[in-house]
Order: sequence, then C-alpha cells, then structure tokens
Amino acid sequence: MPQKQAELNFEASIKELETLVNKMEEGNLSLEDSLKYFERGVTLTRQCQQALADAEQKVKILLEKEGKAGLQDFEPEDPPE
Repeated sequence: MPQKQAELNFEASIKELETLVNKMEEGNLSLEDSLKYFERGVTLTRQCQQALADAEQKVKILLEKEGKAGLQDFEPEDPPE
C-alpha cells in the first residue's frame, strides 16, 4: 500500500485512489489489507471532496470580487444525436 503523505495534491490523491480501487477489484488482497485500502480510500475521498469545496469557494469569492453573478448548477448539454 502506498505510504501515507501529510498532504497530497488533488491529482495525486485521485491517482492513488484509482490505484487502490484497481487493486481491490482484483480480489487478491487479504481481508486486513482490503480494510486498510478501504480506509485509505475513504481518507483520500474526503481530501478530494474538501479540495473541490475549497476550489468552489475560491471561485465564488473571485466572482464576487469581479461583480459577476454567482455560480450556477452545472447542467450538461444533451449529447448530439
């Protein structure tokens, strides 16, 4: 299992999370190792969620400083037919 690091950037956290998921999906881990991987995955997921929330807050602050409208919910366009 990858060593814990105090702070990983968002991209590194996502990459590590993908690696953990792939290893768990292989099904070759012991129960103990699976639990360790799962616990690390939960930690990484929380870090990513916090990083995204922080980025969203920064964008809101920057838009407010510029006098622009606030953020709107993302609604994807319908795919072309």
